[in-house]
Amino acid sequence: MPKIIIDNQEIQCRDGVPVLQAALEAGWDVPHYCYHPGLSIVASCRLCLMEMKMPNPKTGELAWAPKLVPSCQTPVKDGMEVRFDSPAVKDNQADCMEYFLLNHPLDCPVCDQAGECYLQDYSYKFGHAESRMVDAKWKNPKKDIGPKTLLYQDRCVTCTRCVRFTHEVSGTHELCVVNRGSKAEIDVFPGYPLDNALQGNVVDICPVGCLLDKDFLFKRRVWELRSADSVCPGCARGCTIRIDQADETIQRVKPRFNPKVNDWWMCDEGRFGWKYVQDPKRITRPIVRRGMDSVTPDNGELARMIRFRFVEHMQEEGGKGQRAAALLSPFMSCEEAWLLAKFVREADPKAVLALGPTPHEGEDQRFPVGVNGDGAKLRFAILKEKAPNRRGVEMIVAAMGGETATFDQFVARSMKGEFSAAWVVGGHPKPWVDANTAKIAAQFRLLVVADILPNPLVEGAAIVLPAGSWAERSGSFVNADGLIQPFDRAIQPPEGALRDEQLLFEVAGYVGLADGERVRELMAEQMPAFGEPYTPPPMPEHSH
Repeated sequence: MPKIIIDNQEIQCRDGVPVLQAALEAGWDVPHYCYHPGLSIVASCRLCLMEMKMPNPKTGELAWAPKLVPSCQTPVKDGMEVRFDSPAVKDNQADCMEYFLLNHPLDCPVCDQAGECYLQDYSYKFGHAESRMVDAKWKNPKKDIGPKTLLYQDRCVTCTRCVRFTHEVSGTHELCVVNRGSKAEIDVFPGYPLDNALQGNVVDICPVGCLLDKDFLFKRRVWELRSADSVCPGCARGCTIRIDQADETIQRVKPRFNPKVNDWWMCDEGRFGWKYVQDPKRITRPIVRRGMDSVTPDNGELARMIRFRFVEHMQEEGGKGQRAAALLSPFMSCEEAWLLAKFVREADPKAVLALGPTPHEGEDQRFPVGVNGDGAKLRFAILKEKAPNRRGVEMIVAAMGGETATFDQFVARSMKGEFSAAWVVGGHPKPWVDANTAKIAAQFRLLVVADILPNPLVEGAAIVLPAGSWAERSGSFVNADGLIQPFDRAIQPPEGALRDEQLLFEVAGYVGLADGERVRELMAEQMPAFGEPYTPPPMPEHSH
């Protein structure tokens, strides 16, 4: 790894990265607008200029060059020496900031970007406290450039990140720079709104409040939000994300950097597809039925009651040759699937484990548009497999051994009356129980159904459990490439419901508080891979 000197301090850095990226990763707060590590380098904002030692053309000795050079466009080289802490660099930063603020409106109190805005941070740290502008500011109208995005051109610093994204990542080319000089501005081509499957990323990468998400507009101030690291359940890709919530309600979802999965990006399907978590029709309380009567047990007794009833039933029916089955959903976490499979096999060593239906929609989408295969030009993919953890559940089922079944086999064997008891887990954001599957409810003497939304199986279940969404649990998913990725709980489950991992932890016979990490430690004794799940490295792009 090359070593360079920044402001008289020697650091090690990754080979081939720009000096700017090396400085950011080492902790320097270098102002920049146009640079983004996932896009091409244009060096247009000039904020990141630095001084660099170069050979004197006459003597060959290293000396500070008279002109500043862009740190975003200069690759690191072993032994090079640069500095940002100098009068010339600071004067350039202040001058650039003054230029960017000439026509910028003073509307921070009503701007959605306030609190996470580069312009605010840089103005405070690198700019002037007052403006010398005496002329009227140039004003542009607000533009509705797509079904999900607004453009407040007054705030734009013309960094062209959004334009480069639509050219280089999405490949859809909706955005461009129109006009020239001081009149240059971002716009869409006439008749081509910003409406591609990745368009939400332009809001993420906008360093100011120019591009805004209609879904989040004026909803919350960002300093009111609390965040949790998570994994998107929208498809088998398993993009790493951040869930921002306030008052135990999801406000927005944003991508996290992950070089093995999604880099800096996520699709709109995952970004906006979480609304079912707050569906008013959600199942929010457990129901235990005995004949025509139904009760809502206390959460403190729920796990004990379920365990006793299931085990007692199998002790009675097992002697008659009856068996139990568990239908494990591809929307379950690995930890939940392991705890449930362990319990069902404890209640009936001959229990059949089956993987629930895995939804598929359309075909895989690859970006930039028109790229085929998984070559170097592929920047992002949306998979047609719309479940986050099929492979994780398959790993659990395989590790448990014993008899297994596909979903179709489970339905067919249930209709034949092979199972006396079954535990069925749903968790799908869309309806998944068709008319044929609904018929199996009448075939069990004891049916436990855990789901988020009502379905025909719930109506015929002896025990109904309110399943949690992925945002209300901690655990891990295994994506299409076999990566085991942990995620944290972001919000509490609805009032009256237990967290899935806690309920199953107690049903499986364990005592105490459960979380994904603790269950993975237990799993690792049987499946060592879960002892070292993959966590993406941090990738600093901007330091507040």
